[in-house]
Amino acid sequence: MTNYLDKSQQPILGNDVVDSETPQGEQWRASMWKFLLFSALGIALFIIPFQWDGKVTILLGVLTDALQALLGGSVVYVAMAIVTTSFLGALAVKVLKPNLHEDSMVKKLFDVDWFWLTARLLGMVFVWMIYLQVGPEFIINRNTGGVIFEDLIPILIPLFFFAILSLPFLTDFGLMEFLGTLASKIFVKLFKLPGRSAVDAMSSWFGAASIGLLVTMQEYDKSYYSQREAAIIATTFSVTSIAFTYVVAKTIGVDDNFVYFYLTIALTGFIAAIIMPRIPPLSLKPDTYHSGKSMLDEGIPAQYTTYQWAVNRAVTRAHSMPSLGQVFKRSVKNLFDIYFGLIPVIFAIGTIGLGLAEYTPVFKWLSTPLVPLLDLLQIPEAAEAAPAMIMGFADMYLPALVGKSIESEMTRFIVGACSITQIIYMSEVGALILKSNIKLNVLELFMIFILRTLISLVVITSVAHLLY
Repeated sequence: MTNYLDKSQQPILGNDVVDSETPQGEQWRASMWKFLLFSALGIALFIIPFQWDGKVTILLGVLTDALQALLGGSVVYVAMAIVTTSFLGALAVKVLKPNLHEDSMVKKLFDVDWFWLTARLLGMVFVWMIYLQVGPEFIINRNTGGVIFEDLIPILIPLFFFAILSLPFLTDFGLMEFLGTLASKIFVKLFKLPGRSAVDAMSSWFGAASIGLLVTMQEYDKSYYSQREAAIIATTFSVTSIAFTYVVAKTIGVDDNFVYFYLTIALTGFIAAIIMPRIPPLSLKPDTYHSGKSMLDEGIPAQYTTYQWAVNRAVTRAHSMPSLGQVFKRSVKNLFDIYFGLIPVIFAIGTIGLGLAEYTPVFKWLSTPLVPLLDLLQIPEAAEAAPAMIMGFADMYLPALVGKSIESEMTRFIVGACSITQIIYMSEVGALILKSNIKLNVLELFMIFILRTLISLVVITSVAHLLY
């Protein structure tokens, strides 16, 4: 199991492992312990459920609740500082055009294009309007901007703090490589995808949808995936993380049933992942490669079993990781990137979406065809739930923000779970796909969104009727 393979013979199976030498002797044993201990810590934080304060939750949820309670009302001032700094910093970089090094923290945080600069401007304007209660009701009403300002952001800020800082334990010390290798044959048989895509999927489930999607985009550009494979992975496995799922559950008020909520999402995602690659538009995508030919070789060396190769890759990845200090420094950079990049966009898109839901009939019109289906599935408050289902195409949080006012817990459970399994939301995943070289247009993304919504409704509603 510790035999070193010549790099030229190593199959391309991981993200960084292929460039690292397999450790030997004492280094192997030390790296094995690093893999086991840090991965166990990641699992304990993100995955293992337990009973706490009368509800089933995960350790990340307990830490988030504790920090939220500690910050109290001051969290809104933190949010205002983040959103304001985000725009002013980006504006300064855009206007002054400083000569920034490619790896500069300032460049990473504030060098954005005009579209995202506009989003940051709207976020800043909205947050001050809501705080000062100055401006149109469309923006400052308690049921529009007030929901973002007082309900969502106080959850997100402490959640991001713990999730981003602790995420490397789950994703960077070998667990991804270990599980990805073990799952590779399943992905080939069930989903018509290379086993390598198991790593992309787990990057999303354990990390964030954007992380898994960025991995997929890079792999397609390197011709490790065909256009069909990249399209399937991007629209089927770019599921939001466990941490974000908890945010949705807490926002919509079903966090007491988080374990069942998450298991339902996993089951629904699994079923949709089997169906979606086999029907249009994904089934019609060609098996062509970005460079003209495939660069992927997934063979496992003859001297290894699948399990041995999984362990080899995991230990090698753990060996390749820098010191904890460097890992923490990188995580802090990622945390600020999330704070400055995402919080303003949530204010901008979330407020506009809720304003349209509260003051216009747009989503009601669009969701009218869904009401008979929801009635047929015996979902309580079908007319109230239908608009929330459609809002997921704009942003993943909108269904939870709108659905939280629905009285029926079963309906809230269905709306919240469906918002996760729909996957295609234009504020992040959709925008990234459109900017990538993966050839999917807005119409195709909307078709995929509708198909996933229909599949999700049937599965999630069936489970919800058993639970409620």
